[in-house]
Amino acid sequence: MIPYGRQDISQADVDAVCEVLASDFLTQGPKVPAFEAAVCAVTGARFGVAVNSATSALHLACLALGVGPGDVVWTSPVTFVASANCARLCGAEVDFVDIDPDTFNLCPVALEAKLTDAEAAGRLPKVLIPVHMCGQSPAMERIASLARAKGIRIIEDASHAIGARYQGVPVGACAHSDITVFSFHPVKIVTSGEGGMAMTNDPVLAERMADLRSHGITRDAARMRQEPDGPWYYEQLALGLNYRLTDLHAALGLSQLSRLDAFVARRNALANRYDRLLGGLPVDLPGRTEGAYSAFHLYVVRLHDARLRRKVFEFMRCAGIGVNVHYIPVHLQPYYRDLGFAPGDFPASEAYYARAITLPLYAGLSDGDQDRVVAVLGEAIRSVSADTVEMP
Repeated sequence: MIPYGRQDISQADVDAVCEVLASDFLTQGPKVPAFEAAVCAVTGARFGVAVNSATSALHLACLALGVGPGDVVWTSPVTFVASANCARLCGAEVDFVDIDPDTFNLCPVALEAKLTDAEAAGRLPKVLIPVHMCGQSPAMERIASLARAKGIRIIEDASHAIGARYQGVPVGACAHSDITVFSFHPVKIVTSGEGGMAMTNDPVLAERMADLRSHGITRDAARMRQEPDGPWYYEQLALGLNYRLTDLHAALGLSQLSRLDAFVARRNALANRYDRLLGGLPVDLPGRTEGAYSAFHLYVVRLHDARLRRKVFEFMRCAGIGVNVHYIPVHLQPYYRDLGFAPGDFPASEAYYARAITLPLYAGLSDGDQDRVVAVLGEAIRSVSADTVEMP
């Protein structure tokens, strides 16, 4: 089976984790701040707050920005559910902005129209969460200009996009946002096993997120409200959670980070190769955002004929090609339908979903295996097309 994504673990990665296992600290030790500093160095952000998943980072980002009951948060329908759930976990309402059908990212034109309507209705969002779908930045300059003109805060969900750049600036620098979130899940660009990080240039937001990831507790005497009664003293200043990353995970992430540029370069080379190899097949290739250098976490094609999707998917899985579909639009999930969303609400997202298939893409994918993926896709489309009865 050729999976759609997989980790690339070196002996150096194994040694880094074993070094922590033999040390005095399995968690809350020196590797977590070292990992944070390394990601800051890669992105240019002032602060990084490492946590146990990107979902946790998104939740902390919303909490740090004061999202709560009575607020509204907007995001893209084409994303993993965590991009919306983070706001719901804070008690806020969620709404969506339809995608650009070429890049699969939040569409600035749709955003501008929706902002005009929302302002007239007195229902502007407190926070906007643009998603870097497949590893490619949205048109963040335009998106940020529209949002900031209305006083809206921005969280970039860049879970797919560490190592990517926008207008020559690393994603994660927070050039167009208050907070940017990364994921280090095993199928992402670099992995810490499980893990995530929230980047920001705002010291107040960084402090809030750091407090909230560890129960809202501080041991900083300068921030305490009462006189310490001993060197053991600590204070809970807010209602936080245990979202800490362990030193074991941080050590793996830190080791992996040394190969970030190589991983992203290989993913781009494979994506460009897919573009060439797939040129003669009845599929639409992923578009590129102007000024963006994608991390290419995913490579998604869209079949010309949506009726073929399920059979092509099953044919390829049976042939040992681990295709997938990213993602079912969030507003179509039962939980969100129960909140009032319905099919037809976001037509571009639904049209994308009806035809999308994710092909295998990871740094360790060989040219030969990629050739096999393309050959099987072509065979699947021809075989399934021959069996398809024309609709009246």
